[in-house]
Amino acid sequence: MKQIFIIFMIQFIISCASERPKGKTEAEVLFKEAQELMDEERYLLAIEKLNVIKNQFTYSYYAKPAELLHADVLFYQENYLEAASSYMLYRDFHPKDPRIEYVIYKIAESYFMQLPDTYDRDLQSADEAIRYYEELTTKYPKTQFKNDSIEKINRCKEMKKQKDLYIADFYYRTDEYLASRYWYKDIFKNHQEKKTKKLAAYRIIDASYKAEKYKECLENYNLYSDQVSKSDRERIEDIQKDCLELKETEKENTES
Repeated sequence: MKQIFIIFMIQFIISCASERPKGKTEAEVLFKEAQELMDEERYLLAIEKLNVIKNQFTYSYYAKPAELLHADVLFYQENYLEAASSYMLYRDFHPKDPRIEYVIYKIAESYFMQLPDTYDRDLQSADEAIRYYEELTTKYPKTQFKNDSIEKINRCKEMKKQKDLYIADFYYRTDEYLASRYWYKDIFKNHQEKKTKKLAAYRIIDASYKAEKYKECLENYNLYSDQVSKSDRERIEDIQKDCLELKETEKENTES
């Protein structure tokens, strides 16, 4: 009796393990299996199923959904670089697909997930994430992903601002004033936070002065002085006076 029960249980387990989702075609069954495997985080097996659809059922109805599901599997597998490429390929081959809104969002997400933990590393993925989040919110202003996209755009921009300031401040501290001035001008142009712009405006003028570029110092004073914070106003007025005097001295020395 015990042996019969064991045999029955083995047969039951085998039948459960081999049970497949129902579908009208083999491609549909494979697609449903891939979905189930992805939900179970069995990503390699899911990709195997999707590859069968790609290679053996190229003209099936499920061939196109399988391409998108393949990109999703790569994303959930945390293979973000390949996921981004797969989403972009899907977009290129199916530009009128009704799921393009989702695809653009997932491209942006794939780049966002590649961001480093600290701002002092390569932030190219931040540029790409911003690019696709902004494309999404521009093309689909009522998208369900709008709030999340805006929040992540701001996070990317904050990291970029911190990195730019880090570089500019480094050059400023190490007396590389012309290099620091270049970066502060870029910061002033590309970052909108008032506190950051005020700092950049002051440093542009001061770096010109410390680099002994007196003519450029006066030009930058005329361009940026109204953007400097009140606490730095007195200092740049002194800088302007010094630059005027030193410029005249340089002129006299040249003429003599």
